[in-house]
Amino acid sequence: MLREISAGGVVVRPATTGWEVAVIEPRGEPTPGESDKKRQKKEVLALPKGLIDPGEKPAETAVREVREETGILAKVLTKLTDIKYVYVRSWGDRQRVFKIVTFYLLQYESGTIDEISPDMRIEVKQSRWIPIEDAQKKLAYRGERSVIQLAREKLKSLQEEAQA
Repeated sequence: MLREISAGGVVVRPATTGWEVAVIEPRGEPTPGESDKKRQKKEVLALPKGLIDPGEKPAETAVREVREETGILAKVLTKLTDIKYVYVRSWGDRQRVFKIVTFYLLQYESGTIDEISPDMRIEVKQSRWIPIEDAQKKLAYRGERSVIQLAREKLKSLQEEAQA
């Protein structure tokens, strides 16, 4: 079985109603015989993430992937967790892949969400801010929903530390 090692980020910023998190809507690959219209009906939201480049540290990958997939710059606050899962490639060889993704909590610094390069539009349909409490319901992948719960807990503890 193939192995992939990736890193990603839960980018947060304060909003009037609480915290917002940056999410992406990946383009996805059509399955054989699937039309674009059928594929576009169900919105899939995910956290920005990607493969770790040779010589790159996971935290650097998380910051880079966030910048590439959302258009925003963010700084690492802390590591949240590693999630592990197996998926079947929906393109090409349809191989099973064992994947490990290290997720970090990142704080928004600058940039405009969804201002990404034309090359990145092949991977990302759009990126946007959503309330963090909505992310736990709207993210497509269970592992990423659990990462959001960890991020919410960490934000709460960081706020309590700051007030102490």
